Amino acid sequence: QVQPVESGGGLVQPGGSLRLSCAASGSIFRIYTMGWYRQAPGKQRELVATITSGGSTNYADSVKGRFTISRDNAKNTAYLQMNSPKPEDTAVYYCNADHPSPRLRGKGDYWGQGTQVTVSS
Repeated sequence: QVQPVESGGGLVQPGGSLRLSCAASGSIFRIYTMGWYRQAPGKQRELVATITSGGSTNYADSVKGRFTISRDNAKNTAYLQMNSPKPEDTAVYYCNADHPSPRLRGKGDYWGQGTQVTVSS
């Protein structure tokens, strides 16, 4: 099974912190770019952050400075550290594993089932 599996979602207070985990198959994790996306009710799914197999990261402007994406290659796991979350960060967060090749990007990717993150006091 190569489908990524997310965990760590739940309720968090503004100013708190939360860490999401994404476990993926080792066969794809070694070379695939890992990403976190989110979708709030009534909105389109949007990019949160990505990290390549080499460790290069990319963040949405809305989360830059607050969220940190990382990966542990030995554990085949990607993480999203959410610091100082805001109510507008409330969404279902999805993990994605995508082939780094420009030709295959978005064609042979794998999605997790998502995990709910709710930011509320």
